[in-house]
Amino acid sequence: MSEEDIRAARLEKVEQLKQLGTNPYAYRWESTHHAAQLQERFADLSSGEEVDLEVAIAGRIMARRVFGKLAFFTLQDETGTIQLYLDKNRIQEGMADIDADAFNHLKQLTDAGDILGAKGTIKRTEKGELSVYVKQYTILTKSLLPLPDKWHGLTDVAKRYRQRYVDLIVNPEVRQTFRRRAQITAGIRRYLEERDFLEIETPVLQSEVGGADARPFITYHNTLEMELYLRIATELHLKRLIVGGFEKVFELGRVFRNEGISTRHNPEFTTIELYQAYADYNDMMALTEGIITTVAQEVLGTLQITYQGEPIDLTLPWRRVTMHDLVKEVTGLDFNSFQSLEEAKTASKNAEIPGVDEAKSIGKLLNLAFEEKVEANLIQPTFVIDYPVEISPLAKPHRSQPGLVERFELFIVGRETGNSFSELTDPIEQRERLEAQAERKAAGDLEAQGVDEDFLTALEYGMPPTGGLGIGIDRLVMLLTDCASIRDAIAFPLLKPEGSVIKQFSYDPKTQTLTIEFDSGSVYEYFKVPPSVKEDLDNAPSKGQYFNKFIKGKFKFEQLS
Repeated sequence: MSEEDIRAARLEKVEQLKQLGTNPYAYRWESTHHAAQLQERFADLSSGEEVDLEVAIAGRIMARRVFGKLAFFTLQDETGTIQLYLDKNRIQEGMADIDADAFNHLKQLTDAGDILGAKGTIKRTEKGELSVYVKQYTILTKSLLPLPDKWHGLTDVAKRYRQRYVDLIVNPEVRQTFRRRAQITAGIRRYLEERDFLEIETPVLQSEVGGADARPFITYHNTLEMELYLRIATELHLKRLIVGGFEKVFELGRVFRNEGISTRHNPEFTTIELYQAYADYNDMMALTEGIITTVAQEVLGTLQITYQGEPIDLTLPWRRVTMHDLVKEVTGLDFNSFQSLEEAKTASKNAEIPGVDEAKSIGKLLNLAFEEKVEANLIQPTFVIDYPVEISPLAKPHRSQPGLVERFELFIVGRETGNSFSELTDPIEQRERLEAQAERKAAGDLEAQGVDEDFLTALEYGMPPTGGLGIGIDRLVMLLTDCASIRDAIAFPLLKPEGSVIKQFSYDPKTQTLTIEFDSGSVYEYFKVPPSVKEDLDNAPSKGQYFNKFIKGKFKFEQLS
């Protein structure tokens, strides 16, 4: 039976329920217990034993087994599953004043996927299954669409992300991931608040973006008649708060970067940024260790975890090593010894580091060597410290190493998980660095920052010595929940509309028929399409975008498959 046929049959059941005087979409239900509570409380109940305790429970029917005068439903709520033991005589007696044929209506008008409320006592069946021995039931929501096949489940990865609600229904481990995500963020907040940090929200819409090298999303405010940007970081506004007299501030929230999508990148993601007056990057390393080990212990109960089969030891202290030393350790190149950029480039080429010709300074070449040869191999927690000034425009100069800044990035399983500076507080030097960034931006660098004059004005009022830290929440959740992709750690990751990617198309000039096959496998024919439209589609840089704007909805169509 097709999905359309199933839906039609269930709509008929909706009408039958209404004719019986039952609302198939109830207003409320009051439960006394959740499934997990009952499973834990009565774990020692013997087979065949019944407890004279009235309980009320609600959840989704995941499976139905009907045997004449008996039926067994598997009911799933937020915490787990429990069996409903449905006996015709008991239900007819319990619902005599409500529905004279209640048991048969239960068999005929319910389906897997329906949400049901049930009242009864607790009993362990002869086969050992803890059950609610039902006296009364109420259909709370009639489901129109079938759940995925119980044997194959929801295996299409793209469909799991697109229909996350179904993914959550049929895959309990996915619900556990997001439950743990909530525990992780709550634990971070609690850790910081216990140390007198104050969470303050900063603007998402900004007239000048800053705080990171990233391409922003651009929008437009109609009333103000001005372009605005979605924030790429919360840094510059949080620093304004430090200038204003707060000594410990943080924000846990969304930031947006108009860049690639991969297993570790999503255009909108969650970070926590925090700033502490009178602290430096050494204090931030200690704070980072404290945050992550505390939430790991609280959520997982251990600091010995496994990520994609790789054992990870979060036990303190974590390794601290300079970028220079790591690159030298892996490649043999000592970037402190080079007297010129050309000498450094020649040595880097000999070490087979790609992209050398584009590097404009020894510092950028050092960072390139690190990213290409070192980063992916940093599996155990490692603080990589002391970065080139060229790639760190908001960090304070290193107090003893010229050309470097006091910055670290935390790497675990080959991924950057945290980033920190001893924050630059000199307004004159900060202006010089931002102006250099602005020159890159004017030259076409889409990720370079502009000059935020108001932020520079704030610095001129004076910002105390400050340590700053940013942690990528999505990547931390990936680590602590063993998610291979960032999309598994985000409830609703950004996806192209289904069928928006054109796999291939053809055009018949005689009939002016355009046939399009989409990535979803669907094939459509569009009729009376002028040749010029087909030619424009041929040349469109984004065929899916052109289709949605100029073809979809403008021509008659027929779906072939």
